[in-house]
Amino acid sequence: MTPAAWKFAGIGLALALLLSLGAAGGVWIAANHYRPLLDTSNANLAKTKLARDNLEELAGEQGRKLGELVAAGELRERNASQAIAKAKEEAGADYAAANRLMQERTGGDPAEVAASIIDQELGL
Repeated sequence: MTPAAWKFAGIGLALALLLSLGAAGGVWIAANHYRPLLDTSNANLAKTKLARDNLEELAGEQGRKLGELVAAGELRERNASQAIAKAKEEAGADYAAANRLMQERTGGDPAEVAASIIDQELGL
């Protein structure tokens, strides 16, 4: 090998070494710059996932409670309908008796008529 070839090989090797050192230094600087940002982002990601899971659980619980409230409302509605039907059935006889008494009313002083109706109803 000629001295000029050794000179070019030495310069090429020096350039390769300088490029390698520059690349390693760039990687080290970038790692030192981005590592805290990555750590912060990873911590935020973990917190976000935890909050999301908590919200999903709360939404599921809220859905279950809402279903229970709807079922309880429907039960109250059915019970109220049954109570209304029962009250109408029980009041039917009294309503018929009141209508009958009103039809038997003969006139005169309302107080005397009311007293006679009450006496008649009580069997006096």
